[in-house]
Amino acid sequence: MVNFKFFKKENNNKKSSAGNIFSQLSYDIAIDLGTATSLVYVRGKGIVINEPSVVAVNQKTGQVLAIGEEAKKMVGRTPAHIVATRPLVDGVVSDFEITEQMLKYFIEKVNKRKFILGPRPRVIVGIPYGVTEVERKAVFDATRNAGAREVFLIEEPMAAALGARLEIQEAGGNFIVDIGGGTAEVAVISLGGIVVAKSLRVAGDKLNEDIIHYIQDEYKLLIGERAAEEAKINIGSAYPLKEKKEFALRGRNLITGLPEEILVSDEDIRKAMAKSVKQIVYSIKTTIEETPPEILSDIMGKGIYLAGGGSLLKGLDLLIQEETRIPTKIIEDPVTAVARGAGLVLENLDELHDVLIESE
Repeated sequence: MVNFKFFKKENNNKKSSAGNIFSQLSYDIAIDLGTATSLVYVRGKGIVINEPSVVAVNQKTGQVLAIGEEAKKMVGRTPAHIVATRPLVDGVVSDFEITEQMLKYFIEKVNKRKFILGPRPRVIVGIPYGVTEVERKAVFDATRNAGAREVFLIEEPMAAALGARLEIQEAGGNFIVDIGGGTAEVAVISLGGIVVAKSLRVAGDKLNEDIIHYIQDEYKLLIGERAAEEAKINIGSAYPLKEKKEFALRGRNLITGLPEEILVSDEDIRKAMAKSVKQIVYSIKTTIEETPPEILSDIMGKGIYLAGGGSLLKGLDLLIQEETRIPTKIIEDPVTAVARGAGLVLENLDELHDVLIESE
């Protein structure tokens, strides 16, 4: 069994000189392996891939037909034997072989010229906080099998805090909330370590599901995930809007079986998501309750930082600020926070090794 532990400096020093030579011959990468979207950061270049975490597979032959953007276009539009699926559920690997194929696609796309002649790259992968040993091993093995020379894991809230440029190695508390597609990660970080954290499997995908069920119950209209997501992005909010908004939804009437278009309001979408949004806010409040007083004092001054695509839900920062009485702000470019944070570690592996988890 793989033994996971915090990456110690002495191990890193032995590998750093050889690693630096190999890095010149291959592109080392950091991957934010998300439930909905995966981002790839290349050392010295920044983020070069931002694609949906979707793989299209021919179930008759087992052949992978498309990955990423091309596969997402097939969702709901394929014959029965072709399935466009997400290999990750709630931020963890649900289909090992398909995840491996997706990782291999990302690694080879970045290293397509160097891959043949040079050594395999080092890869850092973000994982949710608090995943099991088995779930960590699944990510590690899938990445190694996909073509990585060395694999390092970093917990997503830690990577998000680094991506937000928070001073995590100082003796002061930092509060980060990373809301992705599959998980919402809440963490208090100080002196380069996580003091208190919670991982909630309620995030962007769950909000989409809430909208689908609400429209089905209230309007007897069956809509798809894409339509629900568009409604969430366009008129969804966690806090009442100043101006009322409406959005047209198309689907199948469950009573007549015929296609139908309806207009829904921002209030409808807010009601649909209310329970899940409350769960996220509750996790933030319970994390605050468990935070040591000295660190909480720092957080009251610095505020709560929101990262991840879910943080862009209109009014979420206002709701959290109202519920916690702590200033709350959305970081710059929240969607890429984890990838940028993992990339920062990749660029400064010797200095930031302690925030990584390594396997041997």
